[in-house]
Order: sequence, then C-alpha cells, then structure tokens
Amino acid sequence: MLKGKTALVTGSTSGIGLAMARALAAQGANIVVNGFGEADAIRAVEQELQGRGVRTLYHGADMSKPAEIEQMVRAAESAFGCVDILVNNAGIQHVAPIDKFPVDRWDAIIAINLSSAFHTIRLALPKMKAANWGRIINVASVHGLVASVEKSAYIAAKHGLVGLTKTVALETAPTGVTCNAICPGWVLTPLVQKQVDARAARDGIGEEDAKKSLLGEKQPSMQFVTTEQLAGLAVFLCSPAADQVRGVAWNMDGGWAAQ
Repeated sequence: MLKGKTALVTGSTSGIGLAMARALAAQGANIVVNGFGEADAIRAVEQELQGRGVRTLYHGADMSKPAEIEQMVRAAESAFGCVDILVNNAGIQHVAPIDKFPVDRWDAIIAINLSSAFHTIRLALPKMKAANWGRIINVASVHGLVASVEKSAYIAAKHGLVGLTKTVALETAPTGVTCNAICPGWVLTPLVQKQVDARAARDGIGEEDAKKSLLGEKQPSMQFVTTEQLAGLAVFLCSPAADQVRGVAWNMDGGWAAQ
C-alpha cells in the first residue's frame, strides 16, 4: 500500500516507534529511523527493516534540539526526496508533584514531547502539500485527553499535541495531507515498565501484582495495549480509507477515557 513512500518515525529504535516502523515497512514504505541506542542495536533494526524490501536511513537527532531536527528532515529529503509519512513518537516522562517538579525536566518534556512535533511538521509539510499527499501521525496519549496526578509536564505536552494535531488538520483540510493523533493507554514499554517496577518496590509486591494494580486504577480492560495494535492503527491512518479522518485524537486505551 505504501510502496514508494517514505516514513520518518521519531523514537523508532524501540517500543511503539519501532512497532510502527515495522508495520509501515511491511506496507512498502522506506523508513527514516531515529532514536538513541547502541550502534549494533540500531544496525540490527535497520537490517530487520531492510529485510522487508525497503530502504532505511538512521539519523540520531536529539529531538530537544531544533537544529538537529532540521538536519534530520533535510537528510531524509536528500535520501528519499521527501517525507511522505511523519510519525511524531519520541517522548520522555518524569513523575513528581508540581511544586517539586524539576524545572529542567519540565523544559525537556515540553521540548521532546511537544515542540519537536511542531518542528518536524513545519519542516516536512511544504513538500507534503506540494505533492498533495501526506500523513502526519502524532503519538499523544490518553493523557492528552484526561489528567493524572504528578505528571504535569507530560499531560501539558500531550494535551498540547492533541491541540496541535487539530490545528494542523484544519490548515491542511483542503489538501491531500491528513493529521491525526493516536492516544494510547497503558502500553508495556520500557517507560511503563519503570513505573511497574517502582510500584512493586513501593508496595512490596511482585511484578504481576504491580501490573494488575497499575491497570486496575485506570484501564478497565485490565490488559495492556500492544505496540502492534497501535501500529495497525497507524497503518490504517495511512490508507485511502482514512482520507477523511482528520484532526482525530483516537484513543486506544482499554476503556480508560470512557469512564
């Protein structure tokens, strides 16, 4: 379905981003890989994606630095002509009460979880509009729709990302470019595993009980969303069937936001 297209997926060396890169590559899209990791592990990711018959490019842009983001987009354009599909997935987290929230952590979360998407979109959009086709997918969170305690920066950034999604969707509405957000609930990524481990240590319980405790507070399905399920939604949003899906914050959260 996506043969000849190029997808730039930020934060794609692991977790949700890697699953999306795999799914888009399986549909024929060339992949620009971005993220941190050991050189051997990144090479292994590229080789795996290339095994699906597509070309890859790795760029290690720090998503908190606008100049590096621009270098990455320009490198993608140089290698492939343009970025047809942009998946803004890179994100970090820090948990603390707002009156004790470290200022540097606030700044970093806003930069990586929100401002980076502004920069990638503004840089990639002109060529998408010129081609009259493009897909922008912002990986927000159920925390872009509802709040929780001690996550002020993350929630502010993800709410902002949902708002940015809607604005870009309106500005591109007369074109063949769409912009939507995916809002996952609990996904067992390394980020969430840290919260599971912290809960197990805090409460003196085993890992499985800590997972049940975490899910039980928010996610009625009592099951983690999988990265493959999220990637399947991303593929749908790139399909012709989604041509008129615009400005949507699509939650995949096991019922979390329905409560």
